[in-house]
Amino acid sequence: MYVIRLTNGNLRVPHSAVLERGAGEEGGQVIGQAYVEIGPEDPDYERLAGQALTLEELERKRRQWQDGDEALLRQFEEWKAQQNDD
Repeated sequence: MYVIRLTNGNLRVPHSAVLERGAGEEGGQVIGQAYVEIGPEDPDYERLAGQALTLEELERKRRQWQDGDEALLRQFEEWKAQQNDD
């Protein structure tokens, strides 16, 4: 999931819902992922804005994947696997 810069200047950022585990158990289980919209007043806005893609950039990436860009698809799969390992 990407941070997306909307045309109104706000950011759409990934947000995960995590099921907490009981005492003595490590970590939690992700039970859902969605996007939330934040504005410039949010404390994380500046940090996240540096990595944000516009809707057009995101669509261009999607088209490249759909057009069979194997190198980009491989890069995405590596990124996805790394995110799952974290």
